[in-house]
This record gives sequence, structure tokens and C-alpha cells, in this order.
Amino acid sequence: MATETLTLGKALNTGLRRALENDPKVVIMGEDVGKLGGVFRITDGLQKDFGDQRVIDTPLAESGIIGTAVGLAIRGFRPVCEIQFDGFVYPAYDQIVSQVAKMHYRSQGKVRIPMVIRIPYGGGIGAVEHHSESPEAYFAHTAGLKVVTCANPQDAYVMIQQAIASDDPIVFMEPKRRYWEKGPVDLDAPLAEAYPLHSARIARPGADATVLAYGPMVRTALDAATAAAEDGRELEVVDLRTLSPLDLTAAYESVRRTGRCVVVHEAPGNLGLGSEIAARVTEECFYSLESPVLRVTGFDIPYPAARVEEEYLPDLDRVLDAVDRTFGW
Repeated sequence: MATETLTLGKALNTGLRRALENDPKVVIMGEDVGKLGGVFRITDGLQKDFGDQRVIDTPLAESGIIGTAVGLAIRGFRPVCEIQFDGFVYPAYDQIVSQVAKMHYRSQGKVRIPMVIRIPYGGGIGAVEHHSESPEAYFAHTAGLKVVTCANPQDAYVMIQQAIASDDPIVFMEPKRRYWEKGPVDLDAPLAEAYPLHSARIARPGADATVLAYGPMVRTALDAATAAAEDGRELEVVDLRTLSPLDLTAAYESVRRTGRCVVVHEAPGNLGLGSEIAARVTEECFYSLESPVLRVTGFDIPYPAARVEEEYLPDLDRVLDAVDRTFGW
């Protein structure tokens, strides 16, 4: 078994390389993905090895990138589009919602759109305006799209390959502040035997309260669980992994055991994923709950300037405070 320690970013790069090797119909396209290797170097070295017909530097036009990819997908290719930063995706929002999400239904199932839209998202890197958004709810709300997000290098490596192999259009959210975090990656893991793409997973078992998180907040939740353990409190952390379709089976089972639930995400709380998750957990686990489902989220404001972003982002203390409040009922 070839297990290596890789950063999350390098795991994505390796997964993309495997996808290019395994299927000649896979093409990568986006701003600066070729010669530069992407602003975060996720596609570093791929154009050199696979040529500029398969790793394509596009104009600075997100709508054009997605529109071109729709045509390629209809013609049998599997385009992987990189949106350079989360806040740059909005010019392509019309294409994604009106074309990518609808084409399969509009054609009565005759046309598939097997494309992946990679979006680095979230804050924590000290970036300027439009570079730290969390737009996942826009896409998870849209019927016809699937939305997934990785939280560690192993998932990054496997999930990007699974997404590319899927016949459905998938928005692949990448937690940019975790790009440099390292972890073990099994490079020989066969996709057919890998953990399913659209399934949640318990990241840390516990018995006292359940913390549900995804993407960049999984690490925060795990850190909170480590801190809570010092006080003798066991938190169970569930990495949701898939945002549409939501897989809450592991969450329900966990909450029925612990009786308490806290949902954590970076995006603003108003109409965020946490609202839907809290509603579903309450419906399914009402008689098991010892307290209301609480949410720890970003605030309902435009993403703030980098010098104060740490005041905006959910952190270990805010998660632990919410857990404490669930024990106060």
C-alpha cells in the first residue's frame, strides 16, 4: 500500500493527475491553471505533462469557462473547471443554475453533464474582498446540482476522482485555508472500494454531544473535541462531506446517542446549511434531544476585512460555548 503524507492541496493535485491519466476525456480549464499551476498551485505541473489541449488556460471570464464546459460535457468530455476564488463564481452563476443544473432535466434524461466545478472557499488566509466567500448554500439549494466538500488530504485525493468519474454535475468546494495541512493518503485506494462520495462520516467518536461540520470547520470541530476531552467531555464530530444531497444518517444516529447537537459552518447563519440541518435533526431526533440544536456560524454581514476576520470566523471557543449551552437546558 503506497501511503504518503501529503498536504490537502497536493492530494488534490495527485487526484487530478490520476483522473487525467485514467480518462483521455478529462480536461482541466480555468484562469492560470496551466503554466502557473493555479493561484494555489493545485494544478501545478499538469499542463507540462498533459499538454495545453487538456489543461487549458482560459480568459478571465467565469461565465465563458462554465459555458464552454457545458458544450464539452455534452460532446462527451469530462471538464473540470477551476474558479480561482469563491467570490469570482457569481458571473458564472447564471450558467451554473440555468444550464448546468437544468440540462439533464430539460433533455428528459437524454443529455448528461459530467462536469466538476472546483471552488476554493472560506476565509482564514488574510485575503481581500471577494476572496473569502462561503457560497455553498446557493448551489446546495439548486436542484440538479450536487455539492461536496473535502476536509482532509485522503478525502481530497479520493473525492476529486469520484466527482470527475460521476455523470452528474458536481460543485466541489475546497477549504482553501486547509490546503497546506498534511495527512496520510493511500495512493493505491481503488475508487470502487473507497468511501462513497455522497456519504457523511464520523471523524471522531464521542458520547456526550454531537458536532456536525464540513469543509474548513471539521478541523475546528476536532480541535474543540480535543479541548473538551481535557475536561472529561466527549464530543462526537461528524464530517458531513456532502451538502447536496445531504446525508444525515450518521448525524441522526449520533444525536440519538448523545442527545445534543451543534452545527458549525463558516457561512452566515441566516438561511445557511445549518438551518436545514437543524430542522431535519429536530424532526428525526426530537424525542432523543436533551436541548435545542444550536448553530455556530459566520455573522450575517459581508465578509469583513482581513484584519478582523478572526472575529468573524467560528473558532474553538465559540464551538465549546455552544456545547456548554446545550448542557444548560
